[in-house]
Amino acid sequence: MPVELVEDASPELEAAFATLIPQLSRSSSPMNIEQLEDFLAQDNIYLFVYRGEKPSEAHDDARNLPAESKRGDAVVKPILGMLTLVTFEIPTGWRAWIEDVVVDEAARGQGAGQQLVEAAIDLAQKKGVKSVDLTSRPSREAANRLYQRAGFTQRETNVYRYNG
Repeated sequence: MPVELVEDASPELEAAFATLIPQLSRSSSPMNIEQLEDFLAQDNIYLFVYRGEKPSEAHDDARNLPAESKRGDAVVKPILGMLTLVTFEIPTGWRAWIEDVVVDEAARGQGAGQQLVEAAIDLAQKKGVKSVDLTSRPSREAANRLYQRAGFTQRETNVYRYNG
């Protein structure tokens, strides 16, 4: 399966973050290797990555994507997407949030988002969570369609943020 649960930081993961995070948020900086190690060491934080086929070099954006690499005798496809699942217990039970879903612009259309979301939901269910929540800007139309296809329903609620 092209989706993996990442447990260890690596230079490859650091490079993937450097490519993917700017596509997700203009205001966030990618993590360095030490920050990735701290991030992955947290309890109840799960980072999934999608490994896929690099588009042909003729594709305008393909130049910026990493190539396949070798791990022992195995060919390892490049990281082209990621998703973070956060699980936590509150008085009403175990809950989960999906955060920071991003697929490289040059690699969209491979089903990466669907596979990442399905892997996160599967792990959340195995952990016994009662519900999985996520947020998505309305302007991200393809992402919103993906979440609806995956079984998410839009809630009538307000989301607030305090930037203190």
